[in-house]
Amino acid sequence: MTKIPAPPATPITYRDSGVDIDAGNRLVKAIKPLAEATSRAGTMGSVGGFGGLFDLKAAGFTDPVLVAANDGVGTKLKIAIESDKHDTVGIDLVAMSVNDLIVQGAEPLFFLDYFSTGKLETGIAEDVVAGIAAGCTQAGCALIGGETAEMPGLYAPGDYDLAGFAVGAAERGALLPTADIEIGDALIGLAASGVHSNGFSLVRRIVSDVGLAWTAPAPFAPNQDLASALLTPTQIYVKPLLAALKKTGGAGTAIKALAHITGGGLSENIPRVLPDDVAAHVNLKALPKLPVFNWLQDNAHLDDQEMLRTFNCGIGMVIVSSKGQAPSVIDVLNDSGAQAMQIGEIIAPTGARSDAKGKGETWAIATSGQLPR
Repeated sequence: MTKIPAPPATPITYRDSGVDIDAGNRLVKAIKPLAEATSRAGTMGSVGGFGGLFDLKAAGFTDPVLVAANDGVGTKLKIAIESDKHDTVGIDLVAMSVNDLIVQGAEPLFFLDYFSTGKLETGIAEDVVAGIAAGCTQAGCALIGGETAEMPGLYAPGDYDLAGFAVGAAERGALLPTADIEIGDALIGLAASGVHSNGFSLVRRIVSDVGLAWTAPAPFAPNQDLASALLTPTQIYVKPLLAALKKTGGAGTAIKALAHITGGGLSENIPRVLPDDVAAHVNLKALPKLPVFNWLQDNAHLDDQEMLRTFNCGIGMVIVSSKGQAPSVIDVLNDSGAQAMQIGEIIAPTGARSDAKGKGETWAIATSGQLPR
């Protein structure tokens, strides 16, 4: 019996399986100018290599300690995806890491991003990276590389995720917090631009329960649609804080500690930078009034304490300052473009600790007054 040959097999390419290498190459070409625009002293090479290069000596450091941070944007991305507004979440991505670096007293030097999606849409990805470049410019750091991953089957159509990685440096001996925080030191708050990038699982639940569309006017900002108002990017505090450190004598002179108010709010983040023998008192009446928080509180039916451990409630960064030097710190910050105000002071611990360390527990923070309305 004569064997009939099988028909030639049809090739199945990587593109047929959902990964478009050409689209990735087009994206790299499109974002290269965006990255190059963030160049600063110390930048070496350009985007597209296997690794990013940075020259610490050229950046002006003598005996540096490196500080690294990484973070994402969280479920705030769902609002960007569902409203098709992608140009600001990159700023959030940068902010979440560089604000953590400055808390240690470190100057952000460079940033790398990771963008992952099911199917690469170069227009969306380019908008996202443009936001990342804008955030790097605000922070004074260079975008020196990143990674784009196309993973069909892992993400729903249209979905994507972001991660960011920042590296900074401080001269040895100039790190924060310092060990001399004491009762009577002042707490200075820097105003937030909005909800920033934490608490958005609850925000999205509230929007769903209320039944608002992303295109509807925001109840707390009628001149904006709801999506745009909630997508207001996280404030980047790097340049005002670097100016304040420089002009007030450096770490440990006027400024003793910084706390980035992210997940856990004021209640959980201020205690992270305090020694075990002190606590913080926050005067809630001194916080700036941001209508978005009133709207969230009213529709979630939350008391002030639950708001304080969920959202930033109007304060994105807290500074512990020597009491007598707080006014000069506030002046420098305001002159540098921040909105700074004294919101409290360091006090004796307010109660018994609930664990061996006591960090992050409510015993380490006390409040007076009510959130502004």
